[in-house]
Amino acid sequence: MSRLLLAIDTTSEFGSLALAEDGRVLEEVALDSPDGFAHVMFPEIEALLARHHLKITDMEGFAAAAGPGSFTGVRVGLTAAKGLAEATGRKVVAISNLQAVASFGTRALRAPVIDARRGDIFGAVYDADLRLVAPEVVMKLEDFLRTLPADTEVITHAPKHLAGAIARIAAERFKAGLAQDPSEIDANYVRRSDAELMWRDKV
Repeated sequence: MSRLLLAIDTTSEFGSLALAEDGRVLEEVALDSPDGFAHVMFPEIEALLARHHLKITDMEGFAAAAGPGSFTGVRVGLTAAKGLAEATGRKVVAISNLQAVASFGTRALRAPVIDARRGDIFGAVYDADLRLVAPEVVMKLEDFLRTLPADTEVITHAPKHLAGAIARIAAERFKAGLAQDPSEIDANYVRRSDAELMWRDKV
């Protein structure tokens, strides 16, 4: 029996959805909504499933980008995946955006980099099996580059839409029995929100 998975990424301005079967992406859909994804996401999910003659209950489970990224965006996608899982009695997997970016690398060590704004980047080091080698951090790019082991591949230009990559990684997690109940899933912010940072700066 095939295993169907729906993945959601709303963590940046380039939102996306992906439908995967047994780890193979059947379709990836770009979400275009400058004023946020909450009001367009569910109609797009409905249309995506309809094109493949599927229902939400046909999904084995759900996956979402857990960040780092826009605080509001992270919450929108993650809450949607958790809600769909809760409503259908399925499990969910949360995937780090940095891990998804690392999946586009080719070397033994891969350093995905994502713009964190405020002059910083989010970065980490993963191996070829997408296992975390050095923790996810937020710092200046030049400082991050100085921490990298020799021959590390720095990945700064991964595809803008990550739902397909998230679906592929999540499929492996489901296969390995690592999916979780919705209540166990949390966001991966890496740093505090801009509001918290501004408060810190004023104190």
